[in-house]
Amino acid sequence: MSPEISGRPRRRTFTARDKLRILAETDRAAGTGGIGAILRREGLYSSTLGDWRQLREAGVIGALLPVRRGPKIAELNPLTAELALSRKDNARLTVRLARAEAIIELQKK
Repeated sequence: MSPEISGRPRRRTFTARDKLRILAETDRAAGTGGIGAILRREGLYSSTLGDWRQLREAGVIGALLPVRRGPKIAELNPLTAELALSRKDNARLTVRLARAEAIIELQKK
């Protein structure tokens, strides 16, 4: 295997500074084919450039930062442990109540 080729391809990520730099370059490149040359040089699609422009115009500051891919980690609810403890206690008390009711029924007879 050649040392120049990585074993696994990686998705390219652009920092917010890179995105803003590319957007500024394309805004200045009004000539015919200027934007296309920048897109080819950077290896981008025009749709990506359009998405970045929309985010910039919307004023979304964090939108130009790379987003972590994959499933999102759910935040743990602080009451989950308390709920589990309450359920365990409820089950214990239910068994105890059933025993007490059985004893009372025997004493009635």
